[in-house]
Amino acid sequence: MKEQLGHALCLAKWKQVSLHLQTGLNNSCYHPPLHAIDPVAIASNPAALHNTEYKKTQRRIMLQQERPAECSYCWNMEDQGKLSDRHYRSGEHWAAVDFEQIKNSTGAEDDVIPSYVEVNFNNACNLKCSYCSPQFSSSWHDEAQRMGPYATSTPHNSLDHFTGNRRIIPAREHNPYVEAFWSWWPRLYPTLEHFRMTGGEPLMDKNTYRVFDYVLANPSKKLHLNVTSNFSVEPELFKRYLGYVKNICDGRIEHFMQYVSVDSGIPEQAEYIRHGLDYMRMFDNVNRYLTEIPSYNSLTFIITMNNLSVTGLKSLLGWILFLRRTHSKTYQRVWFDTPVLRTPTWQSLQILPASYAAKLEEVKAFMLEHMEDPRYPHQGFKDYEVARLDRDIAWMRSGQTQDHSTAQADFYRFFAEHDRRRNTNFLKTFPEMRSWWTECESHARQS
Repeated sequence: MKEQLGHALCLAKWKQVSLHLQTGLNNSCYHPPLHAIDPVAIASNPAALHNTEYKKTQRRIMLQQERPAECSYCWNMEDQGKLSDRHYRSGEHWAAVDFEQIKNSTGAEDDVIPSYVEVNFNNACNLKCSYCSPQFSSSWHDEAQRMGPYATSTPHNSLDHFTGNRRIIPAREHNPYVEAFWSWWPRLYPTLEHFRMTGGEPLMDKNTYRVFDYVLANPSKKLHLNVTSNFSVEPELFKRYLGYVKNICDGRIEHFMQYVSVDSGIPEQAEYIRHGLDYMRMFDNVNRYLTEIPSYNSLTFIITMNNLSVTGLKSLLGWILFLRRTHSKTYQRVWFDTPVLRTPTWQSLQILPASYAAKLEEVKAFMLEHMEDPRYPHQGFKDYEVARLDRDIAWMRSGQTQDHSTAQADFYRFFAEHDRRRNTNFLKTFPEMRSWWTECESHARQS
């Protein structure tokens, strides 16, 4: 597939979509910037949620074997000799099966029905993750409304930004994008192979349970149904959710994947990064899920690789290793991914000193010491998991020679204000990062 794809073609532009219905925005995966969905077009053609004119233009560029600028993350990885997400995504069955048809298309043909759809219906969320925004969290929106933006070099999470076509549509209001989605859903559903609900917090969203009800009434043996959660909601809500998932995993679909977002294995640090997280509640809910639903499902940890996750990553991988040995008996039930964070820039891996890349090399060495043994499958780490961390390290090192003084100053400004507003304490939570904190404070005072 890597050789067939050539210089620029990525099948995700056709077969995958991420829909952000609370703002009417769209992208093909999480690397390119979001772009607007035309509200006029979807009124008569709900498939335009995915098949925007902007995206069709990007498809034409790829078919001409040129690299769209919006996909620079993958091009940079490939230019360093690494496998990019373009290769991973395009190699998946849900995309690769249509390779010949896509390769021979013009990019402006009739609308394409995607096989992989991610959707967040609204921004309702009980957390205020440090790298998140009002666009994806109602809790963030409430704080920004009460206390204003953070005083970084460009005011962070200012509600002035979320106006016009970037306005966040509250869950209580009529949303034409959600309406268009449900009009499209009966046509979309029969060909879906992967459907993933994100947020916000999907466990708090009525649309999640509407999807579940539809799936229960219309089983699909080829469907992989996926939900991303912080797994830190109120007990009664989690009980309701778990009951639904048990019924769905009773042979109604091919597979249910539960994604759980957490960025450190040190509880206090995980709770600092993702403010509002109850680490022990999340811990217990992970164990309940893996214990109480024995078949047709797995769980993947999403570890967003940011500069606060470095020192707690080894602890988190140690827990994942324990869960694999406990729950992965006949098939792989516990997974993880390490997508790299690029914005906000002050939480990027690239602004850390070189010594922190060395810490990730130590994590990589830990993984290599606990690789999967063919005699005991599903228990250890896999080659491609090491390769993904290695890719993150390479990306981290590629930017460390640049001047990051502005981002470092913003790091201090943001987290000093974070501590003031949220009654947290950076140095108490991350004592091992004291010298880094002092360096960032110095940049902030000089600028």
